[in-house]
Amino acid sequence: MAFKWKKGKKGEGEMSFLEHLEELRWHIIRSLIAIVVMMIVAFVFKNVLFNNIVLAPKNPDFFTNRLFCEFGHYLAQHINLQNPDILCINTKPLNLISIKMAGQLTTHITVAMVAGLILAFPVIIREFWLFFKPALHSNEAKHARGAVLASSLLFFTGVLFGYFMLAPLSIHFLNSYQISSDVVNQINVRSYIGTLASLCLATGIVFELPIIAFFLTKIGIITPTFMRRYRKHAIVVIFILAAIITPPDIFSQSLVAIPLLILYEVSIFISARVMKQKEKEHSTFMNDDSSAKPETTTS
Repeated sequence: MAFKWKKGKKGEGEMSFLEHLEELRWHIIRSLIAIVVMMIVAFVFKNVLFNNIVLAPKNPDFFTNRLFCEFGHYLAQHINLQNPDILCINTKPLNLISIKMAGQLTTHITVAMVAGLILAFPVIIREFWLFFKPALHSNEAKHARGAVLASSLLFFTGVLFGYFMLAPLSIHFLNSYQISSDVVNQINVRSYIGTLASLCLATGIVFELPIIAFFLTKIGIITPTFMRRYRKHAIVVIFILAAIITPPDIFSQSLVAIPLLILYEVSIFISARVMKQKEKEHSTFMNDDSSAKPETTTS
């Protein structure tokens, strides 16, 4: 990518490499300021952050836990299940412990940082979009309009999916798994929060697949034909990725893999639309170029 995005400080010529670095530095600074501000907000509202959000998925009255349990009872009434509580998860109390003197304080700071990063994501995307936008042609910038909003919505959808669907299932599986009845689980609060944060952030990033496909198609790295040709390979990669970010049970892995497969198909559709638009623009350019050539006359 050539460094010819903006005019220099004097309004003449193109920005130099150092001027671009300075521009990028200010975009990064503004992103960091947004993260710090959101982090402070999250730090102040400690009770809401921990009691109503972070620690909620482990409780039996959490929305997803109640939903699975009620669904199991519904199935028991219609297909005569022997155990109507088969889908009830996180029914056993999960007591978390902190084994360091400053453990709860550092946990508070860490969670506030993660919350600040998630809440500031739209600002971060907007800042980087403003940095790269001048490198696009006017028609490309026009078709990429709404990229910040789409990226933010996909990211928050992924975070909410990880929080409401994957987190309760992971907590239930990992807390109830035992290698022996002689071994009792005493979960460290840092371990619990690390699992929750990694699930939410991982799904948030993975849900950006359509946006990634859009820009990779724009710069010519991938095509819809390429994505269709390697669809089977992509399915294998998706299930491997689902196995990495979920507990080792087929239900949780399928719960992650199905949305990713849908996102992959959406990405193929978006890539095809981008390629169609590029071919249309190329055809228009060629027609304009040919019409601009002077006609030659023979004597």
